[in-house]
Amino acid sequence: MGDVVLAIETSCDETAAAVVDGRRIASNVVASQAELHSVYGGVVPEVAARHHLTTVNAVVDRALDEAGVTLGDVDRIAVTRRPGLIGALLVGVATAKALAYATGKPLVMADHLHGHVAACWLEPLALDPPFVALTASGGHTRLDLVDDYAAPRLLGQTLDDAAGEAIDKGARLLGIPYPGGPGLEALAREGDRTAFDFPVGLRSRGPDQLDFSYAGVKTALLYATRDLGDDGVQARRADLAASYQEAIVRPLVDRLMLAADIHGVPAVSIGGGVAANGRLRELVEQAASGRGLRVAIPDRALCTDNAAMIGAAAAFTPAIPWPDYVGEDAIATAPPGGIAA
Repeated sequence: MGDVVLAIETSCDETAAAVVDGRRIASNVVASQAELHSVYGGVVPEVAARHHLTTVNAVVDRALDEAGVTLGDVDRIAVTRRPGLIGALLVGVATAKALAYATGKPLVMADHLHGHVAACWLEPLALDPPFVALTASGGHTRLDLVDDYAAPRLLGQTLDDAAGEAIDKGARLLGIPYPGGPGLEALAREGDRTAFDFPVGLRSRGPDQLDFSYAGVKTALLYATRDLGDDGVQARRADLAASYQEAIVRPLVDRLMLAADIHGVPAVSIGGGVAANGRLRELVEQAASGRGLRVAIPDRALCTDNAAMIGAAAAFTPAIPWPDYVGEDAIATAPPGGIAA
């Protein structure tokens, strides 16, 4: 074995643990809370934190078992420190600190967004810099230039809603139950992507800007459903879903490719929960192929929240030696620039 990392991720509503051995994923266990939160139509922070408390130890045990290792075989323990729901983060941080302290291991306090970028470092993708990374999720939408995995550089980001947030809110408007992303994608397959001309945010800024805005398209869908009325919405749900999804994913692809052109990189990557969307994956593949770019798209299990990506981020984040991390804590917000390596 090489550098063996036990990683823990509890930033939102997935309780996850993984063992990463160098670039190889030895195990990656995720206990989803989606069914638990579906009755509320979204994640309830207190419910998420309580469920992490009851689940995290079993998830860690299973990750170790599936990897065929013990805590004694682990070189470092890593955990998501920021950003996320503070109650959820605290469960993971407390668990990781306790395990590291009890075994005399160093601790890596990793950044969740850094994990989404670093997921492409893992096998079988094993992508090396330089490249431009798109991270699109329920809470974040950003482009980073990755000359070095230890220090991604922000190129552009959403100025209001994240892409995943817009997808979830649009799904609710169309009567799609939580989690809305998969349902919206499935419905969109049955519709006409050109049926409605929804706006693309920040288009008036000119062709070379790399930021995103999704508040306008969300509002446009709201007005469209009001104008159609209940019967009209029901008759055209698939067209609405397809057109709305297109207005969200097209800017992601266009600005990812623009950033690659501007910075002259040979590759691009996508990550975050929205990167599990089939239409986005298809468009990125097509656009990258047309430019002769390598495209790194992780398996869907590595796009949604997971601990393997935190194990990857740990390879580029300084470890805190035993026992200096005892006073360290979780932090809900992202730092200036968005990624703390």
